Amino acid sequence: MVRRAQHGENDQLTGHKTARSVTKGFAEGTGRGKSHPDEFVVTEEVQEALHKGTPVVALESAIITHGMPYPVNLELAQELEAIVRKGGGVPATIALVSGKIRVGLSRSELEMLARAKWVKKIGPRDIPVAVAMGFSGGTTVAASLQIADAADIRVFVTGGIGGVHRGVGEVLDISQDLPTIGRARCITVCAGPKSILDLKNTLEYLETMSVLVLGYQTDTLPAFTVRDSGIPLEHRVESASDIVSIVEARDRLKLDTGILVTNPIAECDQVEPEKHEKVLQAALEKAAEDGIEGKAMTPYILAYMQKNLPGATQANIALIKSNVALGTQIATLLKHH
Repeated sequence: MVRRAQHGENDQLTGHKTARSVTKGFAEGTGRGKSHPDEFVVTEEVQEALHKGTPVVALESAIITHGMPYPVNLELAQELEAIVRKGGGVPATIALVSGKIRVGLSRSELEMLARAKWVKKIGPRDIPVAVAMGFSGGTTVAASLQIADAADIRVFVTGGIGGVHRGVGEVLDISQDLPTIGRARCITVCAGPKSILDLKNTLEYLETMSVLVLGYQTDTLPAFTVRDSGIPLEHRVESASDIVSIVEARDRLKLDTGILVTNPIAECDQVEPEKHEKVLQAALEKAAEDGIEGKAMTPYILAYMQKNLPGATQANIALIKSNVALGTQIATLLKHH
C-alpha cells in the first residue's frame, strides 16, 4: 500500500513504522509500563509530568478541528490548556500530526490544526489509516481517550460525549465513545451526552458497558448545553474528593469499570431548553434532507445549532471550561492519593 500525505505534509513523513505496530500496542496496553511505537509521541513535558507524578489532563482535538471556526477554536484550545496549568497540572492535548499520534501539542501544531480545513476527524478505527497514510487530524472523544489511556494518563476531559443516535431502531448508530469509556482506566469528565442524541438509550447502553456514571452535584443526566435532561442518575457526588475516592476504590479492587463524570453546565450559561428542542428538530429535518449521516452528523447538527440557536457557541465554550477546571481538580487530588 502506498502511503499518501495530506496537503503540505510530504516533507514531514519520515521514519514511520506500519500502522499495525500502533494497533498492536493499543491491544496489548501500550501504556502499561511498555515502550511506545515510534508513531506514539509523548512530549517531554508530559513525559516528565507522568514520571514525577505531576497531574496531567488529557484534552481532545476534534473540537479544535471540527467543533468551532478559526480563530475561536485556537483561542479556546489555548484557554483550556491555561486552565489546566493554573490548576497545577500539565495539559496533554491529543491529535494526529503527519501520521504520528501526539500526546501534547506545540503552539504551531495547535495553530495548524485550528487553521487547516483539510485535516481529518479521527476516531479509534481511523488511527491505523491516519498513521499509515500520514494524515493529520483532530481526535474524537473515543480516539483521544484510547490514546490517553495508553499513555497512562488518569483524567480525560471533553465537552459532551457521543451516544446512541435518535432513530436507532432504523439505523444502528452508536458512538464509539461509549464502549471506549467502558474499557478505559482513564476517567472521562464531560457535560453529559450531546443533547442531539437519544439520551435514555445512551444511559442504558452505558449501563450495558458497565460504565459508572457519576452526577457531579446533580441527580439527573446533564445534556451538554442543556443543564437537566430530566433523566435520573443513580449516583450523585458532591466534590472532586468524592470522585477520587471512588476511582481509588475501583483501582484497589482491580475492577474493570469505566467511570464517566457528568458535570452540568451552569444554569446561567445553558441555552433555553424549549428553544433548543425546536431548533434541534429543525436541524434533524435539514440533515435528513441533505443526506447527512454517520460521523458527519454531529458536526453538521452542531454547526446548524450554533448558527440558529442563540448562545449555543457560548454555552459550548462555558461548559468545556468548567469541565477542564473540574478535571484538573480531580487529577490534582489523584496525585496526592
